[in-house]
Amino acid sequence: MSTELLIVRCQLGEPDALTDLVREWHPTVHGFVRRMVGPGAADDVAQEVWIAIFRGLPRLQDADRFAPWLFTIARRTVANRLRAEYARPEVELDLDRTDDDDAAERLTDRMAVEAGLGALPAREREVLVLAYLHDLPLATCAEICGVPVGTIKSRLSRARRLLREELIRREYPS
Repeated sequence: MSTELLIVRCQLGEPDALTDLVREWHPTVHGFVRRMVGPGAADDVAQEVWIAIFRGLPRLQDADRFAPWLFTIARRTVANRLRAEYARPEVELDLDRTDDDDAAERLTDRMAVEAGLGALPAREREVLVLAYLHDLPLATCAEICGVPVGTIKSRLSRARRLLREELIRREYPS
């Protein structure tokens, strides 16, 4: 079933449609949120995102624009959480490389990238997550972030550079 049809069904008040919408989109929402705020707060923030979506869904006029609308809500919710997090001191992660087997190495690679993403400023982390991990077009990223496409391009360039520098700083082999 298409997302647009699910949206219309939700707006008509069908309870099963809300369940189907969450089932279809929760992995995307949770993945975005987890990459932005970390795994510890991801469940709570994702729940806040869904509450905002449920409240705003009746006012969504164009069901075709659901994905950018959803990511805009997720972005605002993450920004609210990050404002509170900036007051806390940063915790340094110690990632030890293990070459015992491929699975351990892949896990370490993933942890290094996740830790590197976590060290990036929120704006740069956000565009990397949207553009590369959620594979959204630059125009959609620009709409979600409320900035021109050129700004997204420059943030992506800066984000790639900062991530590379962070991985080098953590002595992760390039």
